[in-house]
Amino acid sequence: MDDLTRRGFLLLGATATLALTDSPAAAGPAPGADWFARPRRAVRPMVRWWWPDAHVDPAEIRREVDQLAAAGFGGAEIAAVHHSIRDKSLLDPAGHGWGSPAWNAAVEAALDQAARRGLTIDLTIGPSWPAAVPTITPESEAAVKELAYGSVTVAAGATYAGEAPPPAVAGHPVRKLLLVQAARIEPANSTRDETGLAPASVVEVAVDGGRVSWTAPADGEWVLIAYWERGSGQRPESGPHTAPEAYVVDHFSRAGTQAVIDYWESTLLTPAVRRLLKRSGGALFEDSIEIETDALPWTPGLPAEFKRRRGYDVAPFLPVIVLKEEDQVFAYDAALTRHARKDYWDTVSELFNEHHFGMLRDWAHSIGLKLRAQPYGLRTDAIAGAAVLDVAEGESLGFKNLDDYRCLAGGRDLAGREVLSCEAGAYQGGAYTTTWKKLLRTMGGAYAAGLNQTVLHGFSYADAPGAAWPGFAAFTPYNGTVGYAESWGPRQPTWRHMADISGYFARVHAVLRAGTPRADVAVLRQTGYTKTGIGAGWFTASGIPLGWTHQFLSAPLLDLPAAKVAGRRLAPDGPAYKALFVEGDKFYANECTMTVDVARRLLEYAEAGLPIVLLGDWRAASVPGVARDGENERLRTLIGALLTGPSVRMVAAQADVPAALTALGVRPDVRYATASTLLTARRVAGDVDYYYLCNGKHVENPKPPVARIDHEVTLARTSRDGVPYLLDPWTGRVQQVVHYVADGDGIRLRVALLPGESMVVAIGRPGLFGTPARTAPHVVATDADLVRYDGGTLVVRASRAGTYTTTLSDGRTVTSVIGPVPEPVVLSSWRLEVEDWRPEGTIAHRLDLDRLTPWSVIPELADVSGIGRYTTDVHVEGGAYLDLGEVTDTCRVLVDGRRLDPVNQLNPVVDLGRGARTLQVDVATPLGNRLRVADPAVYGGLARQPYGLVGPVRLVPYGEARVDAR
Repeated sequence: MDDLTRRGFLLLGATATLALTDSPAAAGPAPGADWFARPRRAVRPMVRWWWPDAHVDPAEIRREVDQLAAAGFGGAEIAAVHHSIRDKSLLDPAGHGWGSPAWNAAVEAALDQAARRGLTIDLTIGPSWPAAVPTITPESEAAVKELAYGSVTVAAGATYAGEAPPPAVAGHPVRKLLLVQAARIEPANSTRDETGLAPASVVEVAVDGGRVSWTAPADGEWVLIAYWERGSGQRPESGPHTAPEAYVVDHFSRAGTQAVIDYWESTLLTPAVRRLLKRSGGALFEDSIEIETDALPWTPGLPAEFKRRRGYDVAPFLPVIVLKEEDQVFAYDAALTRHARKDYWDTVSELFNEHHFGMLRDWAHSIGLKLRAQPYGLRTDAIAGAAVLDVAEGESLGFKNLDDYRCLAGGRDLAGREVLSCEAGAYQGGAYTTTWKKLLRTMGGAYAAGLNQTVLHGFSYADAPGAAWPGFAAFTPYNGTVGYAESWGPRQPTWRHMADISGYFARVHAVLRAGTPRADVAVLRQTGYTKTGIGAGWFTASGIPLGWTHQFLSAPLLDLPAAKVAGRRLAPDGPAYKALFVEGDKFYANECTMTVDVARRLLEYAEAGLPIVLLGDWRAASVPGVARDGENERLRTLIGALLTGPSVRMVAAQADVPAALTALGVRPDVRYATASTLLTARRVAGDVDYYYLCNGKHVENPKPPVARIDHEVTLARTSRDGVPYLLDPWTGRVQQVVHYVADGDGIRLRVALLPGESMVVAIGRPGLFGTPARTAPHVVATDADLVRYDGGTLVVRASRAGTYTTTLSDGRTVTSVIGPVPEPVVLSSWRLEVEDWRPEGTIAHRLDLDRLTPWSVIPELADVSGIGRYTTDVHVEGGAYLDLGEVTDTCRVLVDGRRLDPVNQLNPVVDLGRGARTLQVDVATPLGNRLRVADPAVYGGLARQPYGLVGPVRLVPYGEARVDAR
């Protein structure tokens, strides 16, 4: 079989461009004109648009909106970020800071021009991050707080008299003494890093004017602990951005959130901004919650909220909760310590999601915005946070594997939200060297995990005080060296091809927002953290390579209206999970814990017929926090009843999970015979199934690494009459698949993908997407390279002459003869014209090449970045493929002066058709090679990269013959 067949041409069919309109609804009409070929703005990618505060020109702002629109983007998120400007004296926070009149004027210009061009504009909640305003000081009620501790050891029978022990870690000098306690040291409870204490010994110590006089009992060594509430004084990253300087708000109190709202209402929401926001359809955005303290994150109302929510006082457990530079200090026995800490962080999580996200979301709606945010960074329930938000967002930099995205997808889908966003492409040290191929490979697997919006990191405003060529870039230089990727935009040669990339993203987004999502299994996580890289037992390690899909749920999601069971499915109108998988709490010693309320809900699910698999010994389960009287007994009674249900299995080891699923009649929507690196996502819109398929990594550093795949795949279908279609996200073309096997409730077809490459398959009735409603027999087997429709006729294609046998779905076997086919040809002679991008302008190079080599080994081009135009003459009478081989970075192909469809940048093979005479391949590169010599102080350490068309470039002729299917 020819190599091109193995590289992804197995499912080609008719070549008519689909005049494909709006996203298909769950039960709405079939997609019509332009839905896929020309996706609407709402599904197009966005950029993170970095401004050096208000050191911007409204006219340039309007130009940059136009640049984004022309490049195929759907919106931008304005962010005041300038980490690359080390000398902050160059900035003017009073006259040009965030929230200044100059800032508001620029925002008005952006909103107005975006409305003219049909783009949306999102606004970050504050300057840089975390959320901060200049109307508070560290002492303010609304400012971020921490609980610091100080301690002193007191010998048995000894007396301590003096000031309450000061904080162990210095901090803001204004502080309030909340409490002083004493506890007896218990060595049996000590760990390598924590001093053991006896929990029953904890007593409150009287304080008089900040002084303590206390005598230790004679039964051992004691520790005296003082607790100090103080503002942390945290400021947003890389400031100052305002005058007076902004301070981070308390994210756990209504006062902190109200300070943000008040500042917006009084200062940022000018009449023009208010009016334009109502038209924009954009969002308020908050970055990851990077609250940085040297002590315990705190809010003044926490003790009362803890008592109300957990049912007991937090004070006796403060010794094992306090932190010193993020490390625990004291410990009781392991289980009690673990449970107390869990209760503390659960309380913080609830306060954060209610008082911050919930309050911000409701206010954002009142001014015509949604709330988009990254709900992680602290030990809070990000899964539940994703359900609170209008749009949850993850990130390619910090997320360690695809399960981090699946956590947020579970919250999104149980809450009935549509979008899961991603801050995409922030590679450390990747400034001006990141290729689109790298970003495409990063995003490929993330889409399979539930993402359906890409926010590129990022697009920098053109200039800033002190910025060198090629202009201001928010994150490079970074501490004097190469910073974070990337400043996309017209400064980059690859921007010439940006519409091809953005079109690909938009079509993938359109498919992954069609209808409703489907996942095979819900994994119940007792602690809803993400950005951890911690997976789901058997499913992450073994299930995904066999086709299984899963999402994560946390306990609060089970209270949502959608979390019901019908027809043996959980959330039948949403993800329609076929089973619920429960394992020990991976963040708290893998302990088999759940609340009584959750156990009661699982029993209801089992009684309704939902298959449930529990991993571990749940007969001795305990509640996750400090148990109240009789609580563990009630829990175990409920679990005992649960385990007697016919739809429930408890297994001892991960290896037992697949047998339990089989016994319960649960199987995945996507199936293949052997383990594969294929990753999948399914959406259902009415009777149409959409499958996104990608050859990617589901864990970091997979062993063996991701390689080409080529195997059969069975896809479940909603309609037993459904036939498959191939939707090409690069070209926007749709064709009905000719070669497949209808396998009961599924379709079996062959998938061949290079690493990182993706494809989209839809299954629906004949004639879907405006294609001809063919009812003739299809092909179930052939030894030709591929078979396609040409009008109403079946045609086989092969790269070699011969007689080819094709078996039709009606049982007939027919033969077709393909005559002589020329041998493949390596195209080595090219005329090359290069636009060499330099600080002083662009110069041209012209070369005649008798072989293709990287620019880095051609003396005239060794340090060149720019655009190369490769031209050669060919003679193609019949059909032929053009296989470009290795290209860095983006490329386009023209035949006889006519530009072909966008090239699949991860598999650059194009069908030239017939009669080609002159080929032109345009290649655009990153700027790294030029910057390493233009600015060696920053970029001189970069390795010279092999830019250009490296090849080998092959012309691969093919022949075709009609199949007599009458």
